[in-house]
Amino acid sequence: MNVSGTPFSDNIEVSSKSPSTNILTLHSVAKSFAGLKAVNAVSLEVHKNSLTALIGPNGAGKTTLFALISGFIKPDTGTIYYTGVDITGVAPFVNARNGLTRTFQIVQPFAGQTVLENVAVGAHLHYTKRSLALEYASHVIEKMGLLPHAHKLSSDLTIAFRKRLELAKALATQPKLILLDEVLAGLNPREIQEMIPLVKSLVTGGVTVLMIEHVMQAVMNLAEKVYVLDHGALIAEGTPREVTQNEMVIEAYLGKGTAERLNRKSTKLDMKAHS
Repeated sequence: MNVSGTPFSDNIEVSSKSPSTNILTLHSVAKSFAGLKAVNAVSLEVHKNSLTALIGPNGAGKTTLFALISGFIKPDTGTIYYTGVDITGVAPFVNARNGLTRTFQIVQPFAGQTVLENVAVGAHLHYTKRSLALEYASHVIEKMGLLPHAHKLSSDLTIAFRKRLELAKALATQPKLILLDEVLAGLNPREIQEMIPLVKSLVTGGVTVLMIEHVMQAVMNLAEKVYVLDHGALIAEGTPREVTQNEMVIEAYLGKGTAERLNRKSTKLDMKAHS
């Protein structure tokens, strides 16, 4: 099923500042609320066809950064490039139409609609004809393992299947880049294991993923690169293994005192092992 149309409106200018290997580039993006720096001069890059994780303690500014990227709020300063185009402050519906979409940490499906009808809402972004939207929605829910629940009211789904539905709704908009906001939150270990292949399938299907996640098991299994945010600022970046061994990251999650005790304990163990 093909969607025709121009990818960007005429009033959005293409810039050469964002490298062609990046689908998303942020330059010194900042946002304050009542004098509090929620996001502080964040610069990052997301390569095409990759899965990148954004982690950090609660209140670090991760969801605010997603809101800035997707256009729900405008940054005070800085620039956001998507596929080489400056989309700083562009409305969410325009970004969604052009292939940049997001999920939300707190899932809120249309409770009075079936699973199929919920997903068709996203499909209608490109298909005005109801039959085509439903046909495409059926294709998406099959990929997300929701086909047996197609005609069930979304309000009757378990939290695990509501998470899948949230993912399916976003996927129905035919994204090039999807921002996943804690898609694994609230799931038990078995449900997480079942969800991980679905997230992986997005990338193998040609969708680039930037995900906020607290489940480190998933980050270690999924992410090629990780950015760490704390108090609105990036404090580390690298592979999952690199960032989990970074002292600043450990301190941000555990507190300075705990991080120092762990470091002293690790040093003593190393010395004992080599004595």
